[in-house]
Amino acid sequence: MKRLDVIGNVSRDVTRYPDHRGGAHLGGAALFVALAATRAGRPAAPVCVLGEDLAHLPQAQRLDGIDWSARGEGAGPSTTFDLRYDLRGELVDVRTEYGAAERLTDHALAHVDRHPDDTYHVCCRRPLDAAAVLGRLVHHGATFSVDFFLPSAENMIRRTAARLNRASTVFVNAAEYLLLLSIIDTSTLREVVVTDGPRPARVWALGRQIASVTPPPRSPNEVSGAGDTLAGTFLAHRSQGATPAEALAEAVDAAARFVAAPPYPIPAQRRT
Repeated sequence: MKRLDVIGNVSRDVTRYPDHRGGAHLGGAALFVALAATRAGRPAAPVCVLGEDLAHLPQAQRLDGIDWSARGEGAGPSTTFDLRYDLRGELVDVRTEYGAAERLTDHALAHVDRHPDDTYHVCCRRPLDAAAVLGRLVHHGATFSVDFFLPSAENMIRRTAARLNRASTVFVNAAEYLLLLSIIDTSTLREVVVTDGPRPARVWALGRQIASVTPPPRSPNEVSGAGDTLAGTFLAHRSQGATPAEALAEAVDAAARFVAAPPYPIPAQRRT
């Protein structure tokens, strides 16, 4: 089975909710997509740039299933996200310091050139130049999927619109799907997975709905990373021959379990 190379951030996150949930923990789309795919049976590697503060992650026990060989390392701190949510789990505000991830585009482009036959998932969010990366993937004829992050989704969708019909799967939430509909003809997209919090998740293929799954009721603890968990699980099961409906059911269940679980603590560096 081909490895899934996940281009995106691995970060330090601080989440805040009105009911005082949240706090500091490990985050980043590249991490959670890769971790979910690995747990669903598909080898996966974050294509990321770790700062000095997270350079020890490859030795962390809870993350030892991930293939860290595609990572880069840079001077200074890793990306940090300060994320504020409402009680429904909708993102209200985000503040970001990209740190070492400012090198992510160059690192990703070099990785694609070295491994043009790999399968990719691209987390289309800053500071990545997603248009350049998708252009390089299309140039090499690589198989790839994409997702977006609402604060930058409109800009990213517009910049990548010409390449999205080459994606195997596009992952969006309900608000991002409305942006997608306003920018491109979604009937040209092979597969679109649309999530909507506790409401049904759906799969659309060439403009036609082909699957719908309602998440099981779970009391949410941490929503940051749930969509990434869904994406990684869906991609893993699709690569193993599951139908869109079967893969969506597995992905929705994995995301529901993720939001009910405690967040990942930032592991301490091991003493030598």
